[in-house]
Amino acid sequence: MTIKQSIHAQARQLGFSAIGFTTARLPSRYGTQLDAFIAQGQMGDMDWLAARAEQRRSPDALWPDARSVISLAVNYGPDHHPLDRRDAPTQGNIAAYAYGRDYHDLIKKQLRTLASWIATTHACDVKIFVDTAPVLEKPIAQQAGLGWQGKHTNVVSREFGSWLFLAEIFTTLELEPDAPHTDHCGACRNCIDICPTGAITAPYQLDARRCISYLTIEHKGHIPAELRPLMGNHIYGCDDCLAVCPWNKFAKSGNFAGLEPRADNHLPYLAALVQLDDSAFRARFSGSPIKRTGRARFVRNVLIAIGNSADPSFVPLVIERLSDESELVRAAAIWALRQLDPTRFAAEQHRKAQEPDSAVAQEWQQG
Repeated sequence: MTIKQSIHAQARQLGFSAIGFTTARLPSRYGTQLDAFIAQGQMGDMDWLAARAEQRRSPDALWPDARSVISLAVNYGPDHHPLDRRDAPTQGNIAAYAYGRDYHDLIKKQLRTLASWIATTHACDVKIFVDTAPVLEKPIAQQAGLGWQGKHTNVVSREFGSWLFLAEIFTTLELEPDAPHTDHCGACRNCIDICPTGAITAPYQLDARRCISYLTIEHKGHIPAELRPLMGNHIYGCDDCLAVCPWNKFAKSGNFAGLEPRADNHLPYLAALVQLDDSAFRARFSGSPIKRTGRARFVRNVLIAIGNSADPSFVPLVIERLSDESELVRAAAIWALRQLDPTRFAAEQHRKAQEPDSAVAQEWQQG
């Protein structure tokens, strides 16, 4: 058994769905694409992309001793069609990757085991990464033959469709690289056409500032008013462009230990979520990637979904949030009230305009 074959076999035993090998030097075109993305400001609040852009350009820029990269993937294919979850206006739509426990922790544990085995067995140095370092994971996966970056900019696999978590092991081992994967999107533009906010501005080009996943997870401020009605019931992430990919016909339900979906993340009721205070939020999403977003941003998202529900029974709950301690939540509540009960909104806006606190009046004017 070759070194690559032994690593492959060990990775499979640990639950990884796909394994590939590439060099520690990425083609320069990926760095050029990153530079353009940053220069155009399309990363939004994600300043960390620019902060370590030079190290991100290629694995050997991050770790000069690296000679090879082992690219690994875990299938998290959902057991349902995510697009069906858009038709539930009183319930929240959570991206499939966040149904269960935080994948970072689960995958890193197995990755650490695999890396330790490689280092011990083959007398080499290793470093591991799971979406928490300046690493261009998707280009690495394509160079290692795991799949290709589709027109939605995510990795597409002929075996697993669009549902893959990615991880990497950098190593000082000299390993023969696998052939890079070729593009198989063809003329299809399903992902471009379905995006609710038009975030995929052209094939293979994403403006994160319009992406629902970015807006509901990474964006720290107010979501632009013109995008809120387009978000529907999405409260954490968005799977629309992934779910519509034709290659998902070959996808399988994920079975990685620990990533099993939690029942309470299956279309949770917005009425319950909007009432969460900080301690209740932390308890409700303990061990979940959703917890990292924080209560204020999450309830902001819930209120936008409530505003899109066209259900006036939410009005009393929205009014409760008008006095929330978070300005982010208050502003979203003002907007939701305007959508659900314009008359009540106008009356409240007029009353707030009379208050001596100009900041309060400004909140309502912006809402």
